[in-house]
Amino acid sequence: MEVKQPSLLHKISKIISDFFNPLVSLFIFFIYMSVREYSLKESILYFAPILLMIIIPVVIWLIWNVKTGRYTNMDVSDRVQRKTLYIFIAACVVTYLIFNYFRNGYIDLVMLFILILIFTMQISNFFIKSSMHTAFNVFVAALFFTLDWKAGLVWLGVAALVGITRIILKRHTVKEVFMGAGIAFMVSFIYLYCNIQFQH
Repeated sequence: MEVKQPSLLHKISKIISDFFNPLVSLFIFFIYMSVREYSLKESILYFAPILLMIIIPVVIWLIWNVKTGRYTNMDVSDRVQRKTLYIFIAACVVTYLIFNYFRNGYIDLVMLFILILIFTMQISNFFIKSSMHTAFNVFVAALFFTLDWKAGLVWLGVAALVGITRIILKRHTVKEVFMGAGIAFMVSFIYLYCNIQFQH
């Protein structure tokens, strides 16, 4: 029996979905923020701990779990498998928040709300497998919005596109994509409100 080749739409969707995964989207935001807001030295001092305590450990965790068969794929599409991923990411973010607080004397608001988003996604996961790709890209749009509203709107478009690709790839249903977006909109709204309050 001949194996059906993926369509062009499927291939394009996979490229978009793989590229704009939560880690890459957050990485792009941090690079954008660093270039726009900080000097090179300040950027390294801010970003290096995030890279070493969150991004690299999460990537290693994903690769290790896929290689050992604990996770089906790098997207962790299985709802049951996702539980340990959320816990591990949350542990990494908490470690960074504690480190940053003792080093700089303040709570990193961005990372605090990423933690809130992860906890909310974990709670949602007990009932429905909400789209993590969609949720994180909606939240990244809110992060961009605090720096430049035009960049925020562009990334909101990216989030919508990513949500569509998740449906095309059959990684999520329409309901799961909307659930991920809804959770992220709620967390993003509270983040933007807090961000405005702390600026005054």
